[in-house]
Amino acid sequence: MEMEVALHKNDAPHWVYRGEGAVNLVLAYNGSSPLFVGKVLRIQKASRKVAPGSEQWLNGHERLIWKDNPDILSSPSKEIAQQMFVQNVMTPRLGSQHIDAGVCLFSFATIHLWCHLLDIRVLVSREFLESVEKNVLCQRPAWRIEAAKVNTNCDYALLLSDHSVFPHSFVKGEPCISVEIKVFPSLLISSFHFISSLQSINLFSSLQTSYFTPLPIDFTFFSGKQPKCGFLPFSRFIAEGNAIKKRVTRFRMHQILKLHQQEIAQISEYEPLDLFSGSKEKMHKAVKALFTTPQNNFRVFLNGSLIYGGLGGGTDSTSFMVGEAFEDVLKCVIQAEVGMRVESFLHLVSETVSKSGVLDRLLEVQKLDTFDIEGAIHAYYDIVSEPCTVCRDLGEDIASHRYTSLHSIPSDESLKIVRDYLIAATAKDCSLMISFAPRKDGNSASPYSNVYLASTDQSFDYKAYFIDLDMKPLKKMQYYYELDQKIVSCYTQMMKTKHQPEKAASSGAYETTS
Repeated sequence: MEMEVALHKNDAPHWVYRGEGAVNLVLAYNGSSPLFVGKVLRIQKASRKVAPGSEQWLNGHERLIWKDNPDILSSPSKEIAQQMFVQNVMTPRLGSQHIDAGVCLFSFATIHLWCHLLDIRVLVSREFLESVEKNVLCQRPAWRIEAAKVNTNCDYALLLSDHSVFPHSFVKGEPCISVEIKVFPSLLISSFHFISSLQSINLFSSLQTSYFTPLPIDFTFFSGKQPKCGFLPFSRFIAEGNAIKKRVTRFRMHQILKLHQQEIAQISEYEPLDLFSGSKEKMHKAVKALFTTPQNNFRVFLNGSLIYGGLGGGTDSTSFMVGEAFEDVLKCVIQAEVGMRVESFLHLVSETVSKSGVLDRLLEVQKLDTFDIEGAIHAYYDIVSEPCTVCRDLGEDIASHRYTSLHSIPSDESLKIVRDYLIAATAKDCSLMISFAPRKDGNSASPYSNVYLASTDQSFDYKAYFIDLDMKPLKKMQYYYELDQKIVSCYTQMMKTKHQPEKAASSGAYETTS
């Protein structure tokens, strides 16, 4: 069966702003067409700093990285390659029950769209895209507007299920509330896991075990300054001056840089290690911290409409509802007394994250980054056949002592290091969307998982999906390294500044007493 659908200028008002990332803008559908109800449309953006058509979507070096995945290599466009990446690389690792690679794929040039049941031909006109850009302009963060615009020359867009809602046929008018959590890496990787990874690419023989002596320390993740049990990550490729990375999570350090650059107004108390801990108490603590300072890391939707959190990229632009207003809107979902609904909702979220186990597989993918960017960057320079600027800047003595082994391995091993790093980077940068619908009494035939909220004696159907699983471009390796160094440098400088007054005070007290 075949049908044709065209999106024209007069269709644009039915597609409303949902959010955006660095390369895509997401629109939600608020019209009545059965084809698009419960869907979001992801359209590509164009950088204002790069001339149109000047960038290849998959260059020669990237073709080497993904040489074992013919579906990615044979993709005729960037959007199809992204879809194949999600389907063939991320789905096997994270589970098909938590990933939607894309129901339909538009193509303006070939005018084809594939879906599960029928062949649909869709035209996305330039006028539609231009109208959409005008309609959403007032909702986009200023810095996003400055960086990129809607790519009106793009010949493809991706249609995805809107995971902030349940299908209309399931909820039948009942309220649906969902939460989107920006999932940051926990990055506590034991030295045993690191050594196993080295052995898997035959690199361990050239890196002596003396570099990987495990240090016993609490592993129940950091709470304030109190480490609990396990092992610290230990990679010899992390420079001695950057050893703080082994004790403080990147998220916490990055908060200091963002505050310094005035991207945020206050430091978040959120600790990613708590969310990944497996401890219900710590997971709830993490969810509460995200809610208290959501930045762009925690958003809540009611029936598909944003009611709490940042507007698609602005780290400090919150929120639609606060305090009593948010408490009041929850009454249609959470059957608790006034003043208790928010707390009950947060317990619902943390209980679901814990019960679903959805973060366990994500953590395993994040752990593919076993070399840290300070190691992977050297493999990158070998792949692109360029002189290693990192070794040059470090100096010959340091570079030869620490990184010669990385520049001496076979090319296939360099490719594996960088490929694993890029896959892990996707897992560190994705979001988790969890949607809830109150389960009616006696509805035991639901196709969805169920969670019980003891404080309100309610049962909820829920679904959990990872979103924003984009393939990272190879060229970002340099950016990742530079950002990493900037984050560590800013945090280290902050710690020095913080301790200087303490030393001065101690010195003054000593002089006074003597």
